[in-house]
Amino acid sequence: MIGSQNKQQRPARGASARPIRPPRERGTGRAFVLAALMHVLLIWLLYHGINWQNTPAGAKAEIWTEIPDQSAPTPRPAPPPPAPVKVQPAPPPAKDEDANIALQEKKRKQEAAQREAQLAEQRRQQEQAQQEAEAKRQQQLAAQAAAASAAQKAMQDKQKQIEQQRQAELQKQQQKAQQDKQRQQQQAEAQKQEQQEAKAKADADAKTKAAADAKAKAAAEAKAAAEAKAKVDAERKARLAVLQGQLGGGTASSGEGLAKSRTGKGASGNATPGYAEKVQRRVRPNIVWAGETTGLETVVSVRCSPSGMLLSANVTRSSGNEQWDQAALRAVQRSDPMPVDIDGKAPDHFTITLRPAGG
Repeated sequence: MIGSQNKQQRPARGASARPIRPPRERGTGRAFVLAALMHVLLIWLLYHGINWQNTPAGAKAEIWTEIPDQSAPTPRPAPPPPAPVKVQPAPPPAKDEDANIALQEKKRKQEAAQREAQLAEQRRQQEQAQQEAEAKRQQQLAAQAAAASAAQKAMQDKQKQIEQQRQAELQKQQQKAQQDKQRQQQQAEAQKQEQQEAKAKADADAKTKAAADAKAKAAAEAKAAAEAKAKVDAERKARLAVLQGQLGGGTASSGEGLAKSRTGKGASGNATPGYAEKVQRRVRPNIVWAGETTGLETVVSVRCSPSGMLLSANVTRSSGNEQWDQAALRAVQRSDPMPVDIDGKAPDHFTITLRPAGG
């Protein structure tokens, strides 16, 4: 894939780009030198081997036989078998030839011994070179192994040191996180305690203020009730005086209560059954009470004119809670004038039983 990409990219560089050549192999010159030396040594060995195998020339003998004439077409009788030819033995070598042969044999042996010695020396040198190379290789391997072991040990020591530093840093971070957590918890507890104290103080202040406000309100309501009562008493006295003057000094008859029985009697006779409900609808919206509701019941005695104008209102039976009694009395006073009955007149005297909502 890469080769194809290179082939595709080479033409784009231009015609002047150098062609790709394989990298030169290392040791080529040394190989040629060794090959030449081996050829020279081989030629030298062949030359001395041929000289050693040469022997002195011996005697030569030539044997001639008669060749039959084949030019004549007529057959001839078979010739008799030729007589055996005696081969003369070669003359004995001369003494000079023996000395030359002995000298050549001695020279051959010396050359052979020298050649054997050279070969033995070469083998010894080769073996020694091999042993030295092997020893050197073993030393290099031992050095490499020692270096690798030292490097591995150094790496392990470095990794161990890094791991120790990491553990120390992690422990430090954990301690710092734990300290931060404890500090945050302490701050949260302190803040919570401060909030609780502030809330308790605010609650105490609110209770104190509520008690003071309630006390002030009760005092104001009591004062207002006293003023209203005084005002109502004054108005009632004035109205009574006016009524007495109109009636010639007569007095109104008494009536029965309307609170529980929902009925009552007035100056004009008995009240109808629906009158108590009219009075309840008139008084109920004027009740203002936010306190307790259980077990409170107040009876208020009411005197009014035939037109329903309130002449007097007094608590005849208390509930035991003065504040509720005053609230009930104020509700009756705010209901002036009272509703009239179906005959167009209101009973002159009746009672109202009041209970707080939910009581």
